[in-house]
Amino acid sequence: MSIIYTLKVYPRGYGNSVYRVLKISGDETLDKLCEVVLYAFDFTDEHLYEFCMNNKMYEDDNYLFMPEGMRYLCVQEDQPTTNIKIDKIGLIEGQKFTLHYDFGDDWMFTIRVQKIQEAEEAIDPQIIKSKGIIKQYYFDDDLPCAADQ
Repeated sequence: MSIIYTLKVYPRGYGNSVYRVLKISGDETLDKLCEVVLYAFDFTDEHLYEFCMNNKMYEDDNYLFMPEGMRYLCVQEDQPTTNIKIDKIGLIEGQKFTLHYDFGDDWMFTIRVQKIQEAEEAIDPQIIKSKGIIKQYYFDDDLPCAADQ
């Protein structure tokens, strides 16, 4: 038996005009969830991030991404990390939390737990609904296309 989470993810500041609805198994980690969110919005995965369960940035109990070999950067040795299975964080239907991505540009993705259901087996992460687009960097339109080279 596996738990499947249906999550609505939307970047702050865009209202309901831009969002993605994802399905992910509870045996995946928060690292995988971040990867799926970034993929869903066509962002590059090249920055630090944290999951803010109380929707506030830089809190001691946020789940913080710590790349291999950089654990020494943690202010507290016991700070929660994103290498935790989704099932272990105690999500409930209707709950909202935040993915804070790129500590320079401060992208804030609100994540709402729409549904939690049991399934016979785990699934691969899925994007089941998509609305609108956003650009990770303001200068994306200025980049040359590979075809123009």
